[in-house]
Amino acid sequence: MHKIKKLRFTFLATFIFSFLAMISFTTTSGFTEDYKIISKDTSKEKDSLKITELLTQKEAPDGVVFELIGSENNDYLPNALEKIEAYKKQLQVKFPKIEIAVVSHGAEQFELTKKKASTSKQSHTLVKRLVAADVPVHICETHASWRGVTPEDFPDYITPSAQGPEQIRQYQELGYILVVVE
Repeated sequence: MHKIKKLRFTFLATFIFSFLAMISFTTTSGFTEDYKIISKDTSKEKDSLKITELLTQKEAPDGVVFELIGSENNDYLPNALEKIEAYKKQLQVKFPKIEIAVVSHGAEQFELTKKKASTSKQSHTLVKRLVAADVPVHICETHASWRGVTPEDFPDYITPSAQGPEQIRQYQELGYILVVVE
């Protein structure tokens, strides 16, 4: 019984120490408003934390590849694309020449077909803005083929990739940092 109490105390002490360290870092990190995460709702999400971590670096990574792997039956895609647009702006304030790419290989990619352009107007508009800002947006041909969707079913501003995970690996081999958007 004594060992269990000691184990509980050790776990609790570690948890409290980690929590206090996190609070200390966020309150003393010295970020200016330009580097703070825009959406308070995302402050605890891994993608937000990864961007905050990147913004603390002195040197820019070669690039950032954003991975989208979500559902097509909710607001995941437009919300994720809005976050990417905000993250892009934050990253480019500190690292003006940083390269950005997006790879969508979950069910959300089907919102980007030509057929869904009118019902997923917000997502298509956001993708067009990213592409106009030299951010390639990839979809996964393999996943699309499982539903009988071909690369031709996507608009010209979408870049089909044979396999989404492989496309991400290729970016990582070029020195890009992976950020999975929740």
